[in-house]
Amino acid sequence: MLWNIRWNNGVFKADYRQQLLATISVTIISLSHGVALGWFSPMLMKMQSPATPLNFSLDVHESSWLGAMISLGALTGNTFFSIILSRLGRKVAIYSLAFPHALLWLLLYYARSINYLYAARFFTGFTGGGSYVVVPIFVGEICDSSIRGRLTSLFGLTINLGTLFGYILSSHVHYHNIPWIVLPLPCLFLFLVTRYPETPQFLLRAGKEKRAEQAFIFYQGRRCMHTLKENLRNQFEQLKTTYGNHKSDGKKVTYQDFFEGKSLKVLGIGFVLGIIHSYSGLFAFMSYMSNIFAATKTDLHPDTNTIITGVVQVIGSYLAIGIVDRYGRRILMITSITGVGLGTAALGLYAFLVEKNDVDLSSFSYWLPVFLMSFIIFMSNIGLNAIIYVIMVEILPSKIRSTGTMFFMVAWSISTFIALKLFPISMHFFGLSSTMWFCSAVSIFGVLFVAIFLKETKGTSFDGVSNVILS
Repeated sequence: MLWNIRWNNGVFKADYRQQLLATISVTIISLSHGVALGWFSPMLMKMQSPATPLNFSLDVHESSWLGAMISLGALTGNTFFSIILSRLGRKVAIYSLAFPHALLWLLLYYARSINYLYAARFFTGFTGGGSYVVVPIFVGEICDSSIRGRLTSLFGLTINLGTLFGYILSSHVHYHNIPWIVLPLPCLFLFLVTRYPETPQFLLRAGKEKRAEQAFIFYQGRRCMHTLKENLRNQFEQLKTTYGNHKSDGKKVTYQDFFEGKSLKVLGIGFVLGIIHSYSGLFAFMSYMSNIFAATKTDLHPDTNTIITGVVQVIGSYLAIGIVDRYGRRILMITSITGVGLGTAALGLYAFLVEKNDVDLSSFSYWLPVFLMSFIIFMSNIGLNAIIYVIMVEILPSKIRSTGTMFFMVAWSISTFIALKLFPISMHFFGLSSTMWFCSAVSIFGVLFVAIFLKETKGTSFDGVSNVILS
């Protein structure tokens, strides 16, 4: 069983109940963010057409800026929320996610020019960039090591569920009705997260040992029964040693902490993983899915194909939750990136034959493009799309985790901005085939990199992962 849906086992075990409920509550914002991501792809084609639901239509350059604007927002959100995360705490950062997300839907509803859309996409990225920093750290810090991979992977699953919902809404619901359907989600998120305390790790770093112990007891659930048993007492003492020292010994995070040999290695690994993710095309596929299907001249409507791949995306990320703590991060990443590389190479070949115009593909056009894209999306979501968030948080030493995560996300946002800006232009001038083959080449590099540099961290304590990576 993937989640072992019995109330006495797995993530549903009573001992982990508060960890699970807290994770579900905070990932409502990632679900809502996914809707904002999925909304864009089918709606972009409508806004490019004469039948646009707005009083203006978009050309290819405006579309590319609109697609890439999300990364500029993410860059800003990464920085802003990382500062909030480090200085004011995880809970304040979580609360702060709701307001810009609600604002983006209001901007979309009242859009009177392209600038409204630019601003809405910016706030989509701003909230998303904050979510990618805040949610994995919060979930990673409150969860037991035996279920941490599964619950952190729930972040990716909810984004994909939201993306599928966004695909469906954008394909079948009028433009101006969508914001009012989605706006209740950030409100529900804000209501639910108020009952959960700050993470014990942040409270210890802030010198609030009593509150940290209370938070630790809360998240450990029935295992504590309002007092710390011996094995949990040892865990809490270890947390005090790890995080309390940063407060008591007067050491603050400095630039030198990032330029030590050990820190440079884990930062380099995270940076390259972000590059692989960006240029293997996964964010671009999500944003320009309907345009990609239109370029393959498939017999199915592009929006229908997009929804089908959205379903496959959810299935893949659901599988990742069940197997990440069973088979480990490294093998899933290698398998996932290999599949993405093979799929993009095959789709590039199909697109090349379509572009030649002298090859009869009528017997394949109904099913092969959607099959290949579904294969790419499925393979990406059993590893690269879901587990990368787990890995990026896990590999960082505790002292630089918040700031290091910001570095990862800033670098990732810049590379994703470039990829999203260039993807539609590359399709326009060089064709879909060349664009896909480039993504395949990046994936081949990714397989080699992960095989050489990424070590397995399954079952390792949250604060022991960086030692495994560096060993």
